[in-house]
Amino acid sequence: MISDFEDTGYSLRSKIYHRLKNAILDGVYKPGESLIEMKLAKELGVSRTPIREAIRQLELEGLVSSIPNKGVIVEGVTPQDVEDIYQIRGMIEGLAARWAAEKITDEQLKELKEVLDLMEFYTEKGNVEKLSELDSRFHDIIFKASKSRPLESVLTNFHHFIQRARLVSVKASGRAKYSLQEHRRIYEALEARDPDAAEKAVIDHIGSARTNLSPYLEKHEV
Repeated sequence: MISDFEDTGYSLRSKIYHRLKNAILDGVYKPGESLIEMKLAKELGVSRTPIREAIRQLELEGLVSSIPNKGVIVEGVTPQDVEDIYQIRGMIEGLAARWAAEKITDEQLKELKEVLDLMEFYTEKGNVEKLSELDSRFHDIIFKASKSRPLESVLTNFHHFIQRARLVSVKASGRAKYSLQEHRRIYEALEARDPDAAEKAVIDHIGSARTNLSPYLEKHEV
């Protein structure tokens, strides 16, 4: 309802856009499913105008398509999208880690260590949803530490698209334990301010996550 869209500094259209986008990326709205403006407006307690504007933005991003005589259809994130994004991530996140190793502050290293400690705690608890959230926080700190606004912007957008795949990957049997070890190696390289080691640790981590997703991509379950 409208109470879900309290004033947080964003326009109503922006709030609805992020609500719908997250629902698509989280698999609430699945590929091939129709998005009906009137139904969404009723569910969210708003007029059709902000719904229409949000859908237009989603269409620009390729998450939905307007098809004649069928309406708005969810495209979602396809297995090929995930494949492409992981390859691109390996290149640009490796660069972000290299730059971060050269520029990271003591305060940012402290933040990373705190996130790493929480990762260890929730790995033992088996809380995959919390681990997915912490994984995103860990990488966000590295993006900021790279001190490159363009790079941070690109990577943040990629992580929005990869969130569904990330959650599936962490849920896979045994993955959380290995992911924790990989994050620890990334932290150690950054703490040592070793650009080569940091870049390699991040590339290895992303490659491992991608390999872990193979059976899910083959079944089109992302």
